[in-house]
Amino acid sequence: MSRERRPSPAWRQPMVWLVTAIPLLSVIATVGLITVAGGPGATDDIAEPVHRTAQVQVADLSADARARSLGLRMRVERDVHGLHVQLLSGSLDARAPLHLALRHPTLAARDRVFDLMPDGTGWRADPAIDLGHDWNVQLEPRDRGWRLQGRWRARDGMAVLQPAVGAVQ
Repeated sequence: MSRERRPSPAWRQPMVWLVTAIPLLSVIATVGLITVAGGPGATDDIAEPVHRTAQVQVADLSADARARSLGLRMRVERDVHGLHVQLLSGSLDARAPLHLALRHPTLAARDRVFDLMPDGTGWRADPAIDLGHDWNVQLEPRDRGWRLQGRWRARDGMAVLQPAVGAVQ
């Protein structure tokens, strides 16, 4: 007596599942990676306008050059009353308000912008800021005639700001 073996259905074969699962999981992983990489904040623009000339990105540094010609160098620090900005070198109108921008290194949605008012020893604002991460700092007057920049390191109490085009003499 011979017993005939009937072939089992394809869905019961492990190789069929393996051959189907590998490409399917690859597609799912690729879609997931693209979603994460292109999510909110992944394509944040930089703060200043940039234009292209040929294949080179060009930014206007005239405000930094003006700050260098004025010999400006300033310090921003956090104290018990908030933020205090002090002039280290150069000369400015001490009565003119200033504009301070704290730019998050990766997420533009977390950027903070403050108006600093003169207080006799410098300029002051009273916001609460998170120094648990680094900030890119930009300081300028309201008319944007000059600009100072710097990096505020995580957990440091202060940052020195200077023109981006070179050290002040």
